[in-house]
Amino acid sequence: MSAAFMVAARRTAVVPRGGAFARIEAVDLAVASIAAVLDEAGLAPAEVDDVILGNALYGGGNPARLAALKVGIPDVVPAITIDTQCCSGLDAILLAATRISSGEADVIVAGGVESFSRSPIRSRRPLGADEVAQPYDRPPFTPWPERDPDMIPAAATLAAEWDISRAAQEAFAIESHRKALARGAAAVECVAVAGLTADAFARRLTAGLCARLPLLAGSPIHGVTAATVAVEADAAAAVLVVSERALASIRAPVRVVRLVGGARVGGDPERPGLGPIEAVRTALRRAGLPVASISVVEIMEAFAVQAMTCIEAFDLDPARVNRGGGALSRGHPIGASGAIVAVRGWHELQTMGAGATGLATIAAAGGLGSAMLLRVE
Repeated sequence: MSAAFMVAARRTAVVPRGGAFARIEAVDLAVASIAAVLDEAGLAPAEVDDVILGNALYGGGNPARLAALKVGIPDVVPAITIDTQCCSGLDAILLAATRISSGEADVIVAGGVESFSRSPIRSRRPLGADEVAQPYDRPPFTPWPERDPDMIPAAATLAAEWDISRAAQEAFAIESHRKALARGAAAVECVAVAGLTADAFARRLTAGLCARLPLLAGSPIHGVTAATVAVEADAAAAVLVVSERALASIRAPVRVVRLVGGARVGGDPERPGLGPIEAVRTALRRAGLPVASISVVEIMEAFAVQAMTCIEAFDLDPARVNRGGGALSRGHPIGASGAIVAVRGWHELQTMGAGATGLATIAAAGGLGSAMLLRVE
C-alpha cells in the first residue's frame, strides 16, 4: 500500500438554515469548495481521477456527479455520493485515502456537502386512494423502533449516564463560542460564497443566558438545551487527496500532510454519541500512535456531551481540542460536518512543524463513528 497525502483543504462558511445560503443549492456550495482546492493546489479539473462526497439530505441524484460536471471535471471521471449521515464527509475522505493507497487513483477530490435550507420535504407515498402522503423528519437509523432514539434525547441520556451536568455542557458551549470569536475570520480556509468568508454564528454566550434556556430533553440536572446542541446549517467542504506520485504535479506551495491512519466503526445505536471513542481508539492502534502524541484535535460538537465524552475518555488536553471553536459555535451541516473537521485539522497543522499530528473525529446516527489521523511531512 502506498501513502496518501492531503495537499489542499477548503470549505464554505457554515451558515444556519434559512440564512445567507438559503437560496443556494447544495451542489453550488460543493462546486465552490471543489474549485477552491483545485486552484489552491494548482491542478486543472482534467487532472482529477475521482470525486467522492458525503451527503445526507439531498434526496438522491448523486450530487457529487453534478458538482464534478459543473466545476468542469471531464465527464469520463466518475463521482460517487455516500450517506453515513454525520460521518459522510469524513468517510468520503477516508474512502479517497483507501483508493489512493491501493493504487487505483492518484488525485481525488473528497469532502461533503449539505443544505438544510434546500433539502427536500420528505413524505411517504400513500398506499391507497383514500390516504394522503405522510410527512416525516428523518429515516430510521436502525430496524428496531425501540432502539432508534432521536438524537437530542439520546444526547440527554448520554449526559445522565456519564454524569455530565447541564451546567458543564453549557460551560463547554460557552468556551466553543469564545474560541471561535477569539480566532476571528477564517478566510484562509473559507472560500467566498454569497459574500461570506467566515462563520458568523458565534456569539458571546454567558452562563446566565444559557441557564434561562428551556430544556429540549432530559432532566434539569443533565438535560440539553439549544446552547448545547449544534444548529442545523448549510455548508460544503472539500480536500484534495493525492498519491506520492502525484505530489510532483502540485504546483502551489503547500505543506504536505500525510493521512497516517483512520477508522470507521459501529457501536450501540442507542448511544450514538459514543461512536468517536472506539473510532479514535482503533485509528490510534492501527497507526501505532499514543494519544499523547496528537498535536491538535477536531471533534465534532453536534452536542456538547458528545465531544465531552470523547475528551474525557482519552483525557485530552482541552487546549488542543477545537482550537478555533467547534460546531456549537458554527452549526451542523450533516453531510459536510465530517469534512469540515478534516479541513479545520488540516489548517491547524499548517501552522506547525514537521511531525505534528492531527486527529479529526465524528459520530453519526445509528451508532457510527469515524476518525482520521494526519501528520505534517
